Amino acid sequence: MAYTDINSEDRLVQATFAEHLEKTLGWASVYAWNQETFGPTGSLGRTSERDAVLVRDLRSALVLLNPQLPSPAIEEAITKLTHHDFSRSLLQHNQAFHKLIRDGVPVSYRNAQGQLSHAQAAVIDFRNPANNRFLVVRELKLTGLRTPNYNRRADLVCFVNGLPLVFIELKAVYKNIRAGFDGNLRDYLDESVIAHAFHHNAFLIVSNGHNARFGSITSTWEHFGEWKRLHEADVGNVAAEVLLNGMLAKDRLLDILENFILFDASKAGAVRKVVARNHQMLGVNQAVASVVRQEALKREFPTGMRLTHRTICGLPSV
Repeated sequence: MAYTDINSEDRLVQATFAEHLEKTLGWASVYAWNQETFGPTGSLGRTSERDAVLVRDLRSALVLLNPQLPSPAIEEAITKLTHHDFSRSLLQHNQAFHKLIRDGVPVSYRNAQGQLSHAQAAVIDFRNPANNRFLVVRELKLTGLRTPNYNRRADLVCFVNGLPLVFIELKAVYKNIRAGFDGNLRDYLDESVIAHAFHHNAFLIVSNGHNARFGSITSTWEHFGEWKRLHEADVGNVAAEVLLNGMLAKDRLLDILENFILFDASKAGAVRKVVARNHQMLGVNQAVASVVRQEALKREFPTGMRLTHRTICGLPSV
């Protein structure tokens, strides 16, 4: 798609989102269209437009998070995190990669004594967001693996340690956001187009700069939800800014990725990928925080120091 004035409204929304991620939420930001250079020292480190994973960033993260692992183990982890199997579907890839991202990549290597050792290579530091690289790329051109002549240009792709975890499709303010789903996302997710760009995807976002909705790679439009609150006591607000702050603040994104995504095979038919709703995440975290407070009180006041009985005075006689 040419860079013309026809899409100026769409680009304005795109630039606004990228600026919010950069200046408010602390993400790095790169504009790639017609400016990306390729190769190990290129702007994103991609070898070609077929690459959906930023291997240079992924390698740097693996080295940082796994100082005990030798280079061959790091390379094995990269291979496992980027392998594409043409016999497997998008959903199968996504489920397998989600497990590796959350639980670590099993690797083997020879130690100093020549003995075979096994380890789990951490991909993301879920406890310390600052130890990860958060990068949003605008106008990323992607070429299909099954059909090399199919090219698409993504509005915003959010990478964590080189992995494309969030895909944001944007429309102009005056457009219905469903157009981003019907007209673009469903096309991108097709196995014959750029489905490999969603192998590591945590969730999708569609917005027109005013309203926004999120869903998973298996969600129908009816199951795309809104993110209305940052805290339980907040007044509900469907503004796109609330969704960005609620889902793409670094600590919140890592929390969703680690704790609030599941693959549901409980019903007959295909497996469904489910991303927790706003109220579910707030409710669970509130309950967990309550338990943590109770445990802290128990440590602060051992059994022998706790109140054993209470006397309740009667009401005064009349």
